[in-house]
Amino acid sequence: MALFLDIHTIEGVTAEAAAQAHAADLRTQDRYGVSYQRYWVDEDKGQVFCLVEAPNADAARAVHHEAHGLVAEAIHPVIEGA
Repeated sequence: MALFLDIHTIEGVTAEAAAQAHAADLRTQDRYGVSYQRYWVDEDKGQVFCLVEAPNADAARAVHHEAHGLVAEAIHPVIEGA
């Protein structure tokens, strides 16, 4: 499986709303063979960043789409460092 970092821009996003969306991802991810690892929120900039282990970017997108509809506008493959 590969690691991806996705980026959402959501005007007015709150840490609480991001937590709810992440919980929905966790309830949905197994159907797609995906594992959402962590997320970060920048309320001031209206951005959310998600780290996900997935077979491919499309599977990661599908989880967001089904779970809550907040599909990332960018998703990047990443390599974990120490």
